[in-house]
Amino acid sequence: MATTLVALAERIKGTLVGDGAVAVTGAATLETAGPQDVALVDAHDKLHLLSRSRAAAAVVPRGSGPLDRPTIEVDDVHSAFAEVILLHRPPRKTARIGASPLACVDPSVRIAEDVDIHPFATIGPEAVIGRGSTIHSGARIGAGCRIGEGATIHPNAVLYDDTVVGNRAIVHANAVLGSNGFGYRVADGGYRLSAQLGWVEVGDDAEIGAGTTIDRGTYGPTSIGRGTKIDNLVQIAHNCRIGPDNMICSQVGVAGSTSTGEWVVMAGQCGVRDHVHIGDRAILGARSGVSNDVPAKTTVLGEPAIELRERKLQLATISKLPEMRKAIKSLDERVAAVERASVGKPAEAA
Repeated sequence: MATTLVALAERIKGTLVGDGAVAVTGAATLETAGPQDVALVDAHDKLHLLSRSRAAAAVVPRGSGPLDRPTIEVDDVHSAFAEVILLHRPPRKTARIGASPLACVDPSVRIAEDVDIHPFATIGPEAVIGRGSTIHSGARIGAGCRIGEGATIHPNAVLYDDTVVGNRAIVHANAVLGSNGFGYRVADGGYRLSAQLGWVEVGDDAEIGAGTTIDRGTYGPTSIGRGTKIDNLVQIAHNCRIGPDNMICSQVGVAGSTSTGEWVVMAGQCGVRDHVHIGDRAILGARSGVSNDVPAKTTVLGEPAIELRERKLQLATISKLPEMRKAIKSLDERVAAVERASVGKPAEAA
């Protein structure tokens, strides 16, 4: 469906700069856009990239000014462009199907109204599924699990027994919630697994990424706070207490009994040792190795992780090491020359 730029600008509440009669039929990135697409430039310092694109027009930040093709200036470029995408590529509508006869659902399961259970999903005894939730094909819901209202369990996710998932929470494909923690002790000449009698609790509006694993607690819950977003391929160990509204990026590993406050950010591939606490609004930089408590509102980086300003000073110093080496070598040569001259002087002069 073709849309004129003037109509598009009105729809996304933007300011048209250039020919509003130009029609576009799609939306794409700068690199992939064709001559009938509208593209996105999300920052002023990227405006020069537009000249390399084949796009017919672009959504740009407010105040960009006239460019080499028509643009629509907006205050929030990503929200506006998302609306453009949805106009040209609306989400697929999936009809509600109820409980498929091809799903394996124990007779004791309590299912609220408007729940979808897709073919080949498995739900164990005494589980509870809240109103409006969706269980996709291949998902395995263990005995005694409780899933809130409007939750989504994607294909092949596994919820071990007694896992709790809150309202509107999302568990993506191949995530595993409630597996045994890595709690071993040496006994009788070998490793013995400690008690694994707890469970996992995921709060309302939380999201668990694909392939992420969250271990059950030893005696009580491993908990994920309300609104927390966990990326793909993350490991949360047993007894952890992750606070509300955390952002945990891909390949993060959090060892057992660690806790976090609210609005904590863990960037990609950082690792956190066991039994530490990360304070409210702290930020752990990418690939940080955290071995001690991190105070609230502190940004740390590196391995071992230290406060960001100190790490930057260290990195700046390291970058000057070649120059410092030359200076030290020059000083050594000058000192040696002075010593040689001193040795050759008469005793009275010395």
